[in-house]
Amino acid sequence: MSIRALWVVSHEKGESGKVRFSRRFPTVEFRAKSLAGTQYVAIPEDRIIPQLLLTELGLVDADKPYVEVRDDCARQHRSPAVELRMDGPGGKTLWPVLTVTQGALILACLPLVEAPPGPRPPLPSLASVSQGLALLSGLQDFLCGPGGKPEPDVLASRLAALPSVLLQVCPLGRPLDTPPPAGSVPVAVAPSPGGAQKQPAWKAGVHRGRAVVSVALTEKVRSMQYGKSSQQDIWDVYGMVMCKCEVEGVLPNVTVTLTLPPNGSPLQDILVHPCVTSLDASILTACSVDDNDSSAFSGPYKFPFSPPLELFRLCSYTSQVPVPPILGSYQLKAEENHLKVNVVLKLHESVKNSFEYCEAHIPFFNQNLMGSVEVKVSSGQLEVSKEKNLLVWVLGQKFPKSRETTLEGTVHFSGTVAGPTDPLCTGLTAYVKKAISA
Repeated sequence: MSIRALWVVSHEKGESGKVRFSRRFPTVEFRAKSLAGTQYVAIPEDRIIPQLLLTELGLVDADKPYVEVRDDCARQHRSPAVELRMDGPGGKTLWPVLTVTQGALILACLPLVEAPPGPRPPLPSLASVSQGLALLSGLQDFLCGPGGKPEPDVLASRLAALPSVLLQVCPLGRPLDTPPPAGSVPVAVAPSPGGAQKQPAWKAGVHRGRAVVSVALTEKVRSMQYGKSSQQDIWDVYGMVMCKCEVEGVLPNVTVTLTLPPNGSPLQDILVHPCVTSLDASILTACSVDDNDSSAFSGPYKFPFSPPLELFRLCSYTSQVPVPPILGSYQLKAEENHLKVNVVLKLHESVKNSFEYCEAHIPFFNQNLMGSVEVKVSSGQLEVSKEKNLLVWVLGQKFPKSRETTLEGTVHFSGTVAGPTDPLCTGLTAYVKKAISA
């Protein structure tokens, strides 16, 4: 399968389109001319392409919902391939033009149809269509990144790197199997330092310099504590490991090992990134829906992988801990135009009393904006965000020696402007959100 031409077109509402990047492949075009014979249709100049694409995709002339060359009922539409009519009805057409739209960007390519002249073959029979769409999807990820809308200077730098990317993922107009990594700008094309090792198409560059592996582990605990012997508290724990590797080599081997603390609960429901090369089967079989088993695998958990260039999630997991790390109670009492608040937090004895920081966020939804706040804390300090109806209790780097701290007082809602809303937190339904970095 080959590509005759590729375009990246930008368009803003009310403005004409502009070709930001284009690439044609003369050797593929020569084959297209040989295959089509007298029915050969040459690719028009780049200055004509934006208008043809925008018209076909319905992105111009919003006041004209019907355009004859596009919407005539005699015309058979074959999505996702469109045809570009260059000389109006009955004129020459380019087909199949594949397009992917992302915000103000249109990515388009014209695959080579390796079939004899005559009736158009069914789209499912053309491997060039599926491979062309895969190429556009990969280039979309490369240009737009995970956020989908890069800043203008970021987009410009990625467009500038696109020739190097195409040299590797689409040499001479022949797309390879795997697109470039999402949002990562490759370094200049250079000989592979791995010798006989072939550099994969998805890794458009290699890192040079000191090796750095950064790992960040985040765990979240959701807990409902009733403070009643008649009603059991419930909680769950889920976490993820983010990784960023800057390591020399074409396919470097990196291993990240997770070791549980003493008496730590085994990890369950583990999901890993596709770059992980091998994994012990016992790691993947632990499931939270099964009964607790004292013989469950408890680590160490080793994840060997060949990392991509960008930040990625190495794995996610759940865990069944015997007790939440922080126990607490939260009481609200509503009176006219104000709420009486009482919060008690207690750090469990199994948790080390030392953090980088510890905060408790207490939001108030479906109320007018805060007025005066008369609240005292037994330790730490209180920050008030009236425009967000939020109390931020900064506990610092440790709890008191008693491992217990309290917040108590009154919050007045004397404003006339409505504050933040939440459909679940109606009446006295509320919550406290705690954030800890250890």
